[in-house]
Amino acid sequence: MKMEGEGQLLRIFVDETDQYDGKPLYAAIVHKARSEGLAGATVLRGMMGFGANSLIHVPARPGMPEDMPVVVEIVDREDKIAKFLPVLDKMVREGLVTVEKARVIFHRTTRV
Repeated sequence: MKMEGEGQLLRIFVDETDQYDGKPLYAAIVHKARSEGLAGATVLRGMMGFGANSLIHVPARPGMPEDMPVVVEIVDREDKIAKFLPVLDKMVREGLVTVEKARVIFHRTTRV
């Protein structure tokens, strides 16, 4: 089944080493989004970046831990994104969250 409509793109910018309940924050967000019934989520690992503290994140040198920028993207209807934002607010201690309009095309399969 294929449907079109106006939706929203939710982007969450965090660090790879950020944690929530003992697991990587990005993974916790994806699992929570799935349990809340959102349409889908993707995690993208940045190659380089900086945030509010102006600290530039670059790939680790040997013997140094990696702390690269990570972006979680979630696309769904406006009402479902709005319902998820308070959940995110409890999970993300430091980072950036953006929401923008998106023209959405859902590709549904019978797989679970």
